[in-house]
Amino acid sequence: MAHSTVPIGKPAWVDLASSDPAASRAFYARLFGWTIEVNPDPQYGGYALARIDGRDVAGIGPAMAPGAPTAWSLYVGTADAEALAGKVGAAGGTVVMPTFDVGDQGRMAVFQDPGGAFISAWQPMAMSGFGTEAPNTFRWAELNARGIDRAIPFYAAVFGWGTLTRDMQEGPPYTMFRLGGEDVAGGMEMSPTVPAEVPGYWMVYFGVDDVDASFRTVIEAGGREMVAPTDFPGGRFAIVSDPQGAAFGLHMLARG
Repeated sequence: MAHSTVPIGKPAWVDLASSDPAASRAFYARLFGWTIEVNPDPQYGGYALARIDGRDVAGIGPAMAPGAPTAWSLYVGTADAEALAGKVGAAGGTVVMPTFDVGDQGRMAVFQDPGGAFISAWQPMAMSGFGTEAPNTFRWAELNARGIDRAIPFYAAVFGWGTLTRDMQEGPPYTMFRLGGEDVAGGMEMSPTVPAEVPGYWMVYFGVDDVDASFRTVIEAGGREMVAPTDFPGGRFAIVSDPQGAAFGLHMLARG
C-alpha cells in the first residue's frame, strides 16, 4: 500500500465496480500497463489493486449488486467521513451508504449530490490513496451536472470547495472547483441532448503520454468511442468506454 498523506478535500482514489472484474483487469492492464493483484482476503470480496512501479493507482472490484452497471467511482479524502456525511443532507444531497469500515484499510461513505451524481468519501487507515502521479494514472475529475447552480453550493458545504467559472468559446461555461488556491476538479452543465433519465455523474480522466495511441488501444481491446481525440486549450482529450460499458477519459497536457 501507498502510505502518502491522503489529500483532505481533494480526489484521493478511484475504483471500478465491474460486471466482469477479470475482463476489466485484463483490459486496463493492457491499456495502462497496470499490474493488478486481487486481495485474497475474502472480506474484500475480490477487490484488486492496480499498481505502477509498485505504487497504488486504482482499484477494480465486482459490482455491488447483480445487474448494476460497470462504472468508475471518485473518492474525496477526509479526516472524518462520518462528520462529512452529516453535512450532506443539509446541503441538499443524499447519503446513499452511511460510513463503514473497509477492513483495516479505511472508512468510506457514498453520497449523491442534488443532481444525482454519486461521489464517495475516503478516510484512510492502512491505505492512504493514490501512490503516484505517473502517466497512466488518475489526472482529473469532471462533474457533468443536472443543475450546476445547485451542485456548486453542495460541494462548497460538504467539501469546502470554492469555484471559478469561465465562459467557453464552445459549449457551456466551465467551473473549476478549488481548494486552498488549487484546482481540484471541474464541472459543467450536462448537455441537453443527454436523455432526461440520466442523472448527473462524475467523469474520471487518466493522464496518458499520447491520447491518440491510447484511444487506438481502447478500440483494439474492445472499448468504444464516445468523444474522439480532440484538442482543448490545455492539451488533448478523448472519452471512451471500456468493454463492460464504464465511461472514462484520456487526458494529455499541452507540451510547453
